[in-house]
Amino acid sequence: MAAAGAGLDADGFSTLKVEERDDRLVVLLNRPEVRNAIDQHMVDELHLVCAYLEQTPKVLIIAGTDGVFASGADIGQLRERRRDDALQGINSTIFVRIAKLPLPVIAALDGYCLGGGAELAYAADFRIGTPDVRIGNPETGLGILAAAGASWRLKELVGEAVAKEILLAGAVLRAERALAVNLITEIHEAPELMAAAHALADRIARQDPLAVRITKAVFHAPAESHPLIDQLAQGILFESQAKFDRMQAFLDKKPGKKSAATTSERK
Repeated sequence: MAAAGAGLDADGFSTLKVEERDDRLVVLLNRPEVRNAIDQHMVDELHLVCAYLEQTPKVLIIAGTDGVFASGADIGQLRERRRDDALQGINSTIFVRIAKLPLPVIAALDGYCLGGGAELAYAADFRIGTPDVRIGNPETGLGILAAAGASWRLKELVGEAVAKEILLAGAVLRAERALAVNLITEIHEAPELMAAAHALADRIARQDPLAVRITKAVFHAPAESHPLIDQLAQGILFESQAKFDRMQAFLDKKPGKKSAATTSERK
């Protein structure tokens, strides 16, 4: 769907709305008739988005439509899935792929963010929301488990006690509680949510893209790979032209600094 050297052609998408800018991609989950429930077709289209961003790294902002992020996986499809479907990891595979995208992913959450929708949000690097956010994993109430990342990723985000409250007792967190446990980091009124997401993307864009990309990879590296991976990554960045240019620009802005040309002229 995306030609080499061209932007993402999203005209064929039916479950996503896509807006591409020079440094970011905005993806809106768009199945309002089922509160943006994640079905196989949406998963397939998200794979196309990931394939593009893996080749053309950009910040990804992902949000929902009609005041809902995603109400979960499509229960109609989920009801019919059997053992072999579970072993394929249909949702977990795409969420892992989103988490591993080269540049950061921002999830802008409004309304229901449940089940698979919550697991999609957990895969993002940043989660911001509105006062109407309702986030949690009600899977055990449906006779299944949250198998697309929540069972291991949620504990890393909020700690074991809160993760068990969500996963084992079906707790659905409102915005203020989600903020208190660091599941989201900002609350904005719904009309300002996307502007806040873009402001965060702007802050990321002011950093060196290669440094951001390598820092994200190092951050998610296994514990046993540190500190060696940090040193190797730093070795790569120490040789980048951006490092020299950005550090020189910083030095040139220091108060009272005389340029080399000015100093030599006075001799």
